[in-house]
Amino acid sequence: MLGQTDNPFKNEVKSVQQKNDSLWDSSKPTIIFTGSSSIRLWKDLQDRFPEHQVLNTGFGGSQFSDLELYLDELILNYDPVKVFIYEGDNDIFERKSPRKVIKKAEGILRTLRQEKPNMEIVLISAKPSISRWKFRGKYRRLNRKLNKLAAENSGIDYVDVWYPMLDKRKVRQDIFIEDGLHMNSKGYDIWYDVIKNYMD
Repeated sequence: MLGQTDNPFKNEVKSVQQKNDSLWDSSKPTIIFTGSSSIRLWKDLQDRFPEHQVLNTGFGGSQFSDLELYLDELILNYDPVKVFIYEGDNDIFERKSPRKVIKKAEGILRTLRQEKPNMEIVLISAKPSISRWKFRGKYRRLNRKLNKLAAENSGIDYVDVWYPMLDKRKVRQDIFIEDGLHMNSKGYDIWYDVIKNYMD
């Protein structure tokens, strides 16, 4: 197919790199958060974890296959001790099967392990959202597979943001901005509460 080789994220990744290169102190241990827009829009990550050097290399709209192209630029070049990855949300929305998504995730984890064996990797579950609630069955399947993947590999953790964002069996309505997909500060408060336990 024509145009398949043009990567739509090239320019965005470049600007993410430029921003982080100016912030990064290579003498300090670094923790990376990367993945799609739920990470990209988490503007106060560093403020929430002041005792760590945190870089946000999220790029909006991305899928696991996009991240795979930029493992050096978004993760490895910063020599992190730990990386949090949020992908899968857009993959499922683009109608990829959970099995296919996991295959891609496995390939990425293999590469990261080869390049930096001691780096800890944390997979963040797909989140529920108002606008994508009809895909919840697929998201839950994907999350079970991500959890299993982490459980079967040492040095890989899985953090569940799915259940904390629910009110009984429905997704909470008060934690999103108008689009029903991206989170407001209440949503990020929930993420912070869960993720802080995985920072050290």
